[in-house]
Amino acid sequence: MVETIYLPIAVLITTLYFLLPAYLSNSSGLIFGGGIPVDFGKTDKNGVRLIGDGCTWRGLIAGAIVGTLVGAIQGYFGPYLLENFGEYILTPICSNLHEGILVGFLLGFGALLGDAIGSYIKRRIGIQRGRPAPILDQLDFIIMGLILVLPIIHLSLDFIILSCILTLIIHLLANTIAYLIGIKDVWY
Repeated sequence: MVETIYLPIAVLITTLYFLLPAYLSNSSGLIFGGGIPVDFGKTDKNGVRLIGDGCTWRGLIAGAIVGTLVGAIQGYFGPYLLENFGEYILTPICSNLHEGILVGFLLGFGALLGDAIGSYIKRRIGIQRGRPAPILDQLDFIIMGLILVLPIIHLSLDFIILSCILTLIIHLLANTIAYLIGIKDVWY
């Protein structure tokens, strides 16, 4: 009975733990961003920016570094977590420092790459910077991070779906809080 109660909680916690490099990378790209845009201000043949000013080289590099550092910390503590809590870990987890660094980089860089691709798609379909594109805005970063990590870590379809659902919920909550405290101009 007790394990039936704790199992779903353990799955949620370990899923969020695994995704942490992507989440923190995505956030730090926003925090440390600014400067030269990734698209260097280039436009397509219709005069529409390729990506926009929201994705910058400084944000991309800072976010990738943060994701890598978070992954390194997770990899360092991975053996301890597996030894002491292994029976509760039903999701992917980095089991050593090298794997943590690689997975952290892939999730972190993938998150920022996904965000840039999402911006590119938005510009192609006529959505301006700062305007909402439901689902795309919330999932572009996590999907690309998971795609990049797939060759390294086996991810079940259940894990990918749970990751997307959790990301939708967290994204909505985080953006609403950022809006309420004045960090963002819009709640979405």
